[in-house]
Amino acid sequence: MDPEVQRLVDLFGMSALPVEGTFFVSTYRSAADTDAGGPVGTAMLGLYSADPPSTSLFHRLAFDEVWHFHLGDPIRLVLLHPDGSSSEVVLGTDVFAGQQVQAVIPAGTWQAGELMPGGRWALFGCTMAPGFTGTCFEGGTVSRLSASHPDRARDIARLGVPDHDVVTMPPGFAP
Repeated sequence: MDPEVQRLVDLFGMSALPVEGTFFVSTYRSAADTDAGGPVGTAMLGLYSADPPSTSLFHRLAFDEVWHFHLGDPIRLVLLHPDGSSSEVVLGTDVFAGQQVQAVIPAGTWQAGELMPGGRWALFGCTMAPGFTGTCFEGGTVSRLSASHPDRARDIARLGVPDHDVVTMPPGFAP
C-alpha cells in the first residue's frame, strides 16, 4: 500500500465501503430522524487510491448526493442518467481548467468514480439530506447498465458491479 494512503486510512480510521469498494469513514450522522426513520443528514469522507486500487463502483441513491473535493489528485465521476444519456464530472483543485470542487449527483442517477489517469490518491467528502442509509443504495451490475447505456461499455466493464455480486448494503448497514 502506498505509504501516504496508509497514513490517510489510519488517520481517519477508514475501511472499505460494502458493494462500492472505496475507502470511507462516516463523519456525521444527525441525531434527528426523518418521518421515515432515517437520519436527516449524513456526511462521509472517501479516499480513492492507485495502490491499492480504490474506486466507487456504479450505484444509485434514492436522494441527491453532494460531492466535495478536498485533497490530492483529480477524480472522475461517470454519471448514467435515467433518460439514457451520460456525462462526466472531474473533481479537483484546478477550477480554471474546468475541474469542480463540488458537484451534485441527482437521485436515481447511476454514478461511479475513480482517480484520473496518473493519480496516486484523492480525498473527498459526500453529504446527503435526507441522510444515507443502506436502504437508499442500489449497486449497478455490468449487464443491467450495459443494456441501458451501451455507449459507456468500457466504463461499465471496469466500474460495474459484477453480475454475480451483491448489489445491496448488508442488512442494517448505517455508517
